[in-house]
Amino acid sequence: KIGLPEKRLALLNELRGYGRVVVAFSGGVDSTFMAAMAWEALGNAATAITGVSPSVAPAEREEAEQLARQIGIAHEWVETHEMDNPEYVANSPMRCFHCKDELYGVLSAIAERAGGAVIVDGTNADDAGDWRPGRKAATLHGVRSPLLDLGFTKNDIRALSREMGLPTWDKPAMACLASRIPHGTAVTVEALDQVGAAEAVLRSLR
Repeated sequence: KIGLPEKRLALLNELRGYGRVVVAFSGGVDSTFMAAMAWEALGNAATAITGVSPSVAPAEREEAEQLARQIGIAHEWVETHEMDNPEYVANSPMRCFHCKDELYGVLSAIAERAGGAVIVDGTNADDAGDWRPGRKAATLHGVRSPLLDLGFTKNDIRALSREMGLPTWDKPAMACLASRIPHGTAVTVEALDQVGAAEAVLRSLR
């Protein structure tokens, strides 16, 4: 069994081999670890990019910005327009595909402008067994998942994040606001705002 130091080194070598990367960066446990490793491996040849849409809570956006600043990695916001896609709004079990298809399409254009950068995400070995339509979109757009390829589990990522001083090491999993709306119920900006506001109140009660 490969130990964590060896896995970590393998990841750095993998990222260096890409030459230039764009990290799909939500500010969650996995993408924060990926952004920190990309910065360590590539410095200014790594950029973290966060998609902004009504399905992302404002608090999550602020946290992503703070995390990127702490890591030191260049950080950009991009607007995504999945709400303009009727298939996304219809909220079928394929909703995540349409969301990620939009995001990765935007990131692909940025990666091309950055001299053919490789897009990387935070998908890991523990995600492999789940129903994840977004993976289909990742494949479609040539997104690489080095954490998955190198066998990193969520526990590996949390342990290394803790060692690296990343505040996300014990952050709970955070799905987008649209995930709270039952399949078949239309995703609207109003519904997303209501979910976001209710969750902000619940967090304030902790």
